[in-house]
Amino acid sequence: MQSIPKLDLSHFTEGSAEQKSQFVAELGNAFEQIGFVAIRNHSIPSDTLKLLYQEVANFFDLPETAKLKYDDSEGGGQRGYTGFGKEHAKNRNTGDLKEFWHFGQYETLEDHSYPANKQVAELSNFNRAGEDVFRALENTGVQMLRAIALHLKLDEFYFDDRVTKGNSILRAIHYPPITEDPKDAIRAGEHEDINLITLLVGASADGLEVLNKHNQWIGVTEVEDHIVVNVGDMLQRLTNDQLKSTTHRVVNPPQSQWGKPRYSIPFFLHPRPNVPLNTLPQCITGENPKKYSDCTAMEFLLERLREIGLIK
Repeated sequence: MQSIPKLDLSHFTEGSAEQKSQFVAELGNAFEQIGFVAIRNHSIPSDTLKLLYQEVANFFDLPETAKLKYDDSEGGGQRGYTGFGKEHAKNRNTGDLKEFWHFGQYETLEDHSYPANKQVAELSNFNRAGEDVFRALENTGVQMLRAIALHLKLDEFYFDDRVTKGNSILRAIHYPPITEDPKDAIRAGEHEDINLITLLVGASADGLEVLNKHNQWIGVTEVEDHIVVNVGDMLQRLTNDQLKSTTHRVVNPPQSQWGKPRYSIPFFLHPRPNVPLNTLPQCITGENPKKYSDCTAMEFLLERLREIGLIK
């Protein structure tokens, strides 16, 4: 396989029973084989995405002193700005060549207090654009999880209550132009995502690569107007490795393109903090015994944030 599969979400949300069933089967196969898929007809308006990408570029063009007003180092980077090189991939000590901004959940929970989203005073459309895309991707993510639930022989709406008002994050990433030899640093080191699923819309330049089961890196290209969706570690744990949380990275461009920045806006769909990540019973067999200890979503998240250097 030299590319990731491409599917039409409208076949699941608006299609016939046969189209819906075929979408579920093809999605399940993709997530078991490579863990990535590109989705079209996702219903997120292109104008909404374009505005956010423009506002994100405007924010990262602000002076460093302005950006640092929104630094959230003490909060583990849950909201607001995280500076260049602060995050690194698990098992790597070299910081990634990126800075980023986090938008978080806008709804409240009775049993958990989320940090407030930081408001950027310098840009009038920044926060509204972020919230619009957050809510749109959250809705699309729920549709994807419904298809995943059916593939796993669960009730279609199994995940709905578990992710409604969940601890999800919309991350706006800026990979600045490379101005000197980066040595062993790359834009994002090889890693797996922490969450249930990730939805990536419209990265501004190539560079994303996925490691397939033959240990070959596949470039994710030619997915304009698609959302790239991948399995995260939480879903892999739940399914006892039936669905694959695939290793991926963002490589540096050829030296001739070092002067070009890259922007990327992934949505990390998380469950509510107190949701158990205990392995689904139907995913435990004699041939595939239980691999993971029981924990909650928050316990697992904190463990992983320590591994990538965002909290101590």
